[in-house]
Amino acid sequence: MNGPAMKLVAIFFTAASIWAAPCSLTGYIAQSGLTAEAAGQDLRVDWRGERGASLRATFGLDGDQPVIRDLAVRKGGAWIIAGTNLKPEFDVVSGVRRISNQQLTPLRELGLDKPEILEKEKWRAFWDAPLVVPGAARTNVGLPRTPSEIHRATATYASHGCEARTDGARLEIIYPGLSLGVFSGRLVFTVYKGANLLRQEAIAKTEEPSVAYKYNAGLKGFQTGAARRVVWRDVARAWQKFEFGGAVNQDPVALRARNRLALVEFDKGSLAVFPPPHKFFFAREIELNLGYVWYRKDSADSFSVGVRQAEREEMYRPYGVSDEVYKRRAAQSRSFAEGNFALNAPPGTWQRMAVYYYLSPENSEAAQKQVLAYTHDDTFKPLPGYKVAISHFHTHFNELLTDAGTIDLMPNWIPVFRGLGVNIAMMSDFHGDGHAGDAGPLRLKDQNVYFEGCRRFSDNDFLIMPGEEPDAYFGGHYTVVFPHPVYWTKVRKDGKLFIERDPKYGRVYHIESAKDELDMLQREGGLMWQTHPRAKGSSGYPEAVKTSAHYNSANFLGASYQSLPVDLSEQRICEERCFGVLDDMNNWGRAKYMIAEGDTYQKFPEDETFSHLIVNYVKLARVPRFDEDWSPILKAMRRGDYFVSTGEVLIPSVAIEGSGAKRIMAASVEWTFPLEFLELVWGDGKTTSRQVIPAKDSTAFGSQTFRIPFDTNGKKWVRFAAWDSAGNGAFTQPVHFDGN
Repeated sequence: MNGPAMKLVAIFFTAASIWAAPCSLTGYIAQSGLTAEAAGQDLRVDWRGERGASLRATFGLDGDQPVIRDLAVRKGGAWIIAGTNLKPEFDVVSGVRRISNQQLTPLRELGLDKPEILEKEKWRAFWDAPLVVPGAARTNVGLPRTPSEIHRATATYASHGCEARTDGARLEIIYPGLSLGVFSGRLVFTVYKGANLLRQEAIAKTEEPSVAYKYNAGLKGFQTGAARRVVWRDVARAWQKFEFGGAVNQDPVALRARNRLALVEFDKGSLAVFPPPHKFFFAREIELNLGYVWYRKDSADSFSVGVRQAEREEMYRPYGVSDEVYKRRAAQSRSFAEGNFALNAPPGTWQRMAVYYYLSPENSEAAQKQVLAYTHDDTFKPLPGYKVAISHFHTHFNELLTDAGTIDLMPNWIPVFRGLGVNIAMMSDFHGDGHAGDAGPLRLKDQNVYFEGCRRFSDNDFLIMPGEEPDAYFGGHYTVVFPHPVYWTKVRKDGKLFIERDPKYGRVYHIESAKDELDMLQREGGLMWQTHPRAKGSSGYPEAVKTSAHYNSANFLGASYQSLPVDLSEQRICEERCFGVLDDMNNWGRAKYMIAEGDTYQKFPEDETFSHLIVNYVKLARVPRFDEDWSPILKAMRRGDYFVSTGEVLIPSVAIEGSGAKRIMAASVEWTFPLEFLELVWGDGKTTSRQVIPAKDSTAFGSQTFRIPFDTNGKKWVRFAAWDSAGNGAFTQPVHFDGN
């Protein structure tokens, strides 16, 4: 063969090789422990996992459909195949997002019910259940809902290739051409060096104007011969299994699995499937386990597994010895079931719908422990020098004890909190229970039962602080806590004085104005903060009261932090609303802080409370006993000596080093999931800015002290935060350079 002919053949084979490897590697950077290479028309990825494990995934296309050719793990021996020719599944159910009448009430009172404001505020709705037809009367504008508003769709693909892209210590495999009902975008798989994790995501957006939605995700094509069964722990922590001996399923079978975790067990290994620990979940009134993982038998020899979001809330078990209390709690339980649900999808936002898989060369019980290490076994890890504090829970403690006829009845929520590692529970009763509007005997009797119940069930390292969400004179909703029990009424009648001496209860306050309320807080050393700011009944707050005496007093701590609204396009939990409030408050004036709240009601040991809870790590040497002074807790909070965390990311220490303009933020951080980024956020009194430091080179289960130089010139305050790749995070409180 002559030279020109040989060159022609070489060109032909080169072109054929490019065509036979449709996954672009131009964004791939080779590194030890994470490699990718063409395997015919497919892409093979190998990576180093945990505890000496090696992992492999081969990605390809069947026509336009992305597929995982094989998924395997090994530890020193032969490859253990978890599955072959597995196809990713996604489906969504979408409805129409509406603003709630609860939001409209304060907005109208403040003169803020303008169309452009209401369009923005509807994305902060809590009381809206877009998939419940016709909907609870008077809850939202524009009801009733109709079946035509609800749209169901399953993902389809028009992928003609993929892109492999290195991003720090991870590799993304990206398939364009995803269509998912009103959404369109791309399918992305991510593997992490040093972790046995594989993340599968639909990253998609919609241009429709008012979309609220839920999603399911998983993998289809597991063989019943090679992968024999699905196992999980039920809500009572008993191990359950299904070996696919039953008939074929038409729909996914929801599993009320403990820890949101199901495992495919196969010969010599296992594959866990689970959702992101926190970002997957809606803000709700209760934490009932609605079944967040699923399996589906598709044929005699194949099945699918994945994660799911339910389409509506369910009723909690109403309590009540008396008919009166039972009927009241049954009505509340029913209202919760109809009230709030579904994710936000504002137009043009890239929603990230994720499911995680964990490959293990060990059996399902070992794999379960390995997965739970990422959430510290669904508890809040103890940190030396800190105590875990939570706030804002409506458990109707007084009503429960009074109705039962004994103060020595332990309610279900106490073992829930203690099992999570909580040390301090700041409660908020008299919110739909008791005689909150009574001017004397009934209210004080309720408080006495409340205080005595908290006294009985507090312990050496567990304090129940009897707080309240009075919503009386300040504006919007707010929480009040004191450093000891305080008897007070929200009304003053029958010639009562502001302060009276009761022969049974001692000092009693009778409030009839904002001035009285603040006077009581100052006399008793109490703290208050705006609950769910710019949402629910605090829509339009705290900006509406930022010039008030309450707000500008040392007794006003700031505002609360909660995963509301849930928008999977946000990198940070409650990114726009919560951090917008925190940063604005600190630009307005003196230091104000953000305290994590729950704002939930009944809870039971079988609930999935961990995923719905964000906590405060307060710097304390010990927890005060109930009959001691609780002011060390409130003083630490007032100093900003605490950080907020989902539990997976911790900040054991943080300090600003140096003097003058050139300073260093020194922050020690611990994490489980690989980190995503760190950030410094600051304000100049008018605007907020940030420096984002990528941390994608991190691997799982790490700790490091980060030292970030910054210049104080032009800065009024600064704070620090760290966020991981699953959307979990922690943040410190702002530090003001003028000392205020």
